[in-house]
Amino acid sequence: QVQLVESGGGSVQSGGSLRLSCLVSGYINSSPCMAWFRQAPGKEREGVAGIDSDVETSYADDVKGRFTISQDNAKNTLYLQMNSLKPEDTAMYYCAADTQYDYCSGSPSLLTNDYNYWGQGTQVTVSS
Repeated sequence: QVQLVESGGGSVQSGGSLRLSCLVSGYINSSPCMAWFRQAPGKEREGVAGIDSDVETSYADDVKGRFTISQDNAKNTLYLQMNSLKPEDTAMYYCAADTQYDYCSGSPSLLTNDYNYWGQGTQVTVSS
């Protein structure tokens, strides 16, 4: 069983920065794709950024150039550095893992159906 625990959310003013962390624990017999998603009230969950086993990354158009996904395998931790935050970035942010394949390679997916483990989320609120 894989556990994902997010942290680092909070309240920040427009233009500010936050770094989210996702601690991964439990048995993983693969090198999974990992991703960050977010869900604002009344909206569907959407992909923000993904990273695969080759450290190839993908980003949603509205966060490109502002957000950076990275991972520290020694610490079993996934990160999302968020800069130049905007009020429309306000949402619950979720970490997700796709452990369905032994090795995940090639343009990491930002589709919710491609991920089989999810964290509980961390709230990010950006005020104007």
